[in-house]
Parts: sequence; structure tokens; C-alpha cells
Amino acid sequence: MTIATFDSVPAPRATIERAVPLWRLHALRAVYFILVVGMGGQVWPALFHHHPWTLSQGAMNSMLAAMTGLAVLGLRYPLKMLPILFFELAWKAIWLLAIAYPAWRANAVTSDIAETAFACSLGVIVPLALPWRHVVRHYLAAPGDRWR
Repeated sequence: MTIATFDSVPAPRATIERAVPLWRLHALRAVYFILVVGMGGQVWPALFHHHPWTLSQGAMNSMLAAMTGLAVLGLRYPLKMLPILFFELAWKAIWLLAIAYPAWRANAVTSDIAETAFACSLGVIVPLALPWRHVVRHYLAAPGDRWR
């Protein structure tokens, strides 16, 4: 008969969650909610009632639908679903730097670019809600998973 030791038992979930203040978890849930309602409210109806899309339009809308669907999980698991917010922040920053900024510099901003730039600039709430100490501790400073 073996005796179980508690040395190998992972830290309880409550310990990890208490490292992030409750107000920050609620702020994250608010961001996920905005994604689900704001973007999901536009993307999901368009998937079912649309005119023929180009290949890139279809791929983009499918990707955004998947992201908003996964953001629903963020309402329940705000820390586990942080990569969804990383993706949201990354694509908006890339789009603003690679598309909107050059168009602005060339004085070639169309109404579509202006509209998308405004929507992307609303993404500034994402870095404000992120628990940066948790991100650094669990995503940047933590050792990576083993390769073998």
C-alpha cells in the first residue's frame, strides 16, 4: 500500500486566481463580453445571411466567428482564455501599423480604412484589462513545455 503525499499535488485553482485581483477578473470578463456581443453580434448573423464573399472575406469572417465563439469561454475562464485577447491585441496592432498608418501617411485613407481603424483603436481596452504580472509570470518567465 502506498501513501499519497501532497508534494506532487498542483496548487489549488483558488490560489492561482487569488494572485489576480477579482476586479481584474471582472475587467477581463467585460472585455470578453464586449467581444462576444460587439463583434459576435455582427459576425454571426453575417455568416448566415450574406451575399457571396471573396475567399479572403469568408476566411476573415470565419476566423472572427471562431474567436468570438471562444471568447464565450473567457466569460467563465478569463485567465485560461488570455491567448484570445493576445490574438485580438496582436491583429489590431498589426493592422493599424501595416495598413492604416501607411494609408494615413500617403493621405489615402478611405472610408473603409477609417471605419476599421476606429474599430481597431477601441482595442486599447485590451491592454488596460490584462493582468500584466500574471502574463509575465505565466507566459514570459515560466519555463516552456518540454520538447521530448
